[in-house]
Amino acid sequence: MSVPPYRHFTQIGDPVLRQVAEEVPPERIDTKEIDQIIDRMVKVLRHYDCVGVAAPQIGIPLRIIVMEFREGKQEQFKPEIYEERKMSTLPLTVFINPELEIISSQVNKHPEGCMSVRGYSAKVERYDKVRIRGIGKLDTPSEMELEGWSARIAQHEVDHLNGTIYVDRMDVSSFNCVSWEQVNSAEGRSAIWFHK
Repeated sequence: MSVPPYRHFTQIGDPVLRQVAEEVPPERIDTKEIDQIIDRMVKVLRHYDCVGVAAPQIGIPLRIIVMEFREGKQEQFKPEIYEERKMSTLPLTVFINPELEIISSQVNKHPEGCMSVRGYSAKVERYDKVRIRGIGKLDTPSEMELEGWSARIAQHEVDHLNGTIYVDRMDVSSFNCVSWEQVNSAEGRSAIWFHK
């Protein structure tokens, strides 16, 4: 049986996703243990080609998040969607004990998914601009202002640290299985894969 930090994403129902993650104590911040957790988070993020991961999603109830919207991801979206959702590249960003401040009252409502609710998505309202502060790792500054999709990623990941999952915030009527068409064309013989 594997033990955390996992090489996969924990799934909704796992108690680790519903607890408030603990702050990393100052004396542990620069330890090999924390470096190894961050390294695993980065590897999982890139292996699954996603844009964010919080430590609870790999089974570790600590306040650490990793975000990245790499250059090549733009090709996965139609230009009009990329523009409408205010997407932009975000270099690899790692925060320990992040604090999030909302700096714009404007909200955007767009489809959002989560690797811990595999195979589904729903529309979620998020604030357009945020400021995030914390202990930056891997060349991340201690403070960043994020807008649009990058601000959405930060809000989603910080929610994970507080035991909140996007389904708690979603427009319920928009909740859908992202592969429903595939399920129909395969006459139901289809599967949601939890590994890659």
